[in-house]
Amino acid sequence: MKPIVAGFCLLLCTGSAAMADTILPYRVTTTVLPNGLKVIMIPMESPGLVAYYSVVRTGSRDEVEPGKSGFAHFFEHMMFRGTKKYPGPVYDSIVTSIGASANAFTSDDITAYHLNFAAEDLEKVIEVESDRFQNLHYELPAFQTESGAIYGEYRKGVTNPYEVLDEKVRDLAFDVHTYKHTTIGFERDIKAMPEAYDYSLGFFKRFYRPENVVLLIVGDIKPAAVLKLVRKYYSHWQKGYDPSAVQQEPPQKEERTGTVAYPGKTLPILDMAFKGDAFDPANTEFVAATVLGDLAFGETSDLYKRLYIQEQRVDEIRASIPMQRDMPLFEITARIKKDEDVPLIQEEVLRTIASFQSTPVDAQRLAGVKKRRRYEFLMNLDTPDRVAGRLSRVVAITGGIEAMDGYYTALAKVTPEDIMKAAKKYFIPERRTIVVLKGAAK
Repeated sequence: MKPIVAGFCLLLCTGSAAMADTILPYRVTTTVLPNGLKVIMIPMESPGLVAYYSVVRTGSRDEVEPGKSGFAHFFEHMMFRGTKKYPGPVYDSIVTSIGASANAFTSDDITAYHLNFAAEDLEKVIEVESDRFQNLHYELPAFQTESGAIYGEYRKGVTNPYEVLDEKVRDLAFDVHTYKHTTIGFERDIKAMPEAYDYSLGFFKRFYRPENVVLLIVGDIKPAAVLKLVRKYYSHWQKGYDPSAVQQEPPQKEERTGTVAYPGKTLPILDMAFKGDAFDPANTEFVAATVLGDLAFGETSDLYKRLYIQEQRVDEIRASIPMQRDMPLFEITARIKKDEDVPLIQEEVLRTIASFQSTPVDAQRLAGVKKRRRYEFLMNLDTPDRVAGRLSRVVAITGGIEAMDGYYTALAKVTPEDIMKAAKKYFIPERRTIVVLKGAAK
């Protein structure tokens, strides 16, 4: 494959005009079918290889009914049960026979199904994928078997202290928004899931509709030929998307704190979570916050060098500033080598935040971090699967890929003063939830 060149132009079809100042180095064709299904096609030099993503713009945030968390993730499993035409074992045999790999993932804002395969098998993939999205079929016994397996997955997950911590932080930080529960759901809801067969059928009918799905097809393709196949197999899919009425989180008024007693052995983990803003390239403070995480807590930061390398008080410290559809948590987590150092590390994090609130970051260092973020994005666009995977989340959040250009355009304009404003806006006690997890006594 030839090296990626950032000067390639991005073209959007509803017009063929080149967009200035783009980040994606490939030509893009976007079409919306009459039933609302959006198809984003990205040809790239990848001889014989195609990535096919079906992006459902529904995740655990859409689970608004009390007692029904976990169903977005549940369908990640059930979609592999197949249809009357292609039952699960038949679907699996087709995927195996063409040498494809098929998988799926779910998070707060997305459920995505993806395959990687040879270009010659594109029509067969479109046929079987369109069939299961329109005609998923499962009986009560299969439903109950899979829901039981999900509870097993939950029980396995809580052996990981980070998952236990995440569950506690979300539950404490949010009052009404559905980010309060993790993607897999509250344990009590998962236990009750085997009795919700009829609800599951309604969930599929509500969310697995063409207006709520985006096809992202990348690789050795010819858009006109791909679109002809998509029309052939998806045009009869009926509209019917019924969006959830997700409650917006009210303003937090004071710091919240909590602890988690983990039953196994682990180093103590500190999680300091601050309520942020939804992904919006037009929000300069949000864009600046994504860089602030690197500047203050990344591997080139003064704090990381001191606590991890020089003093060796932590074996991990990092920031997560996610891009999400609604108000996310901006988190700083540290795994600390000694219990008695937890208060000290917490104070060091707060002191670091205060320094970014009061003192402009060095302009040259800021420029280097911005350049590195852009470079890392481009270097992860070297295969069809990595291109589609990189774009799938922004597609789920915004419905298209245009916002990615907006983000990197805004990122290039972030100033030291913008970093200070972001630190003062987001990283304050009124937005803060602090949780410490400690393991069983040695």
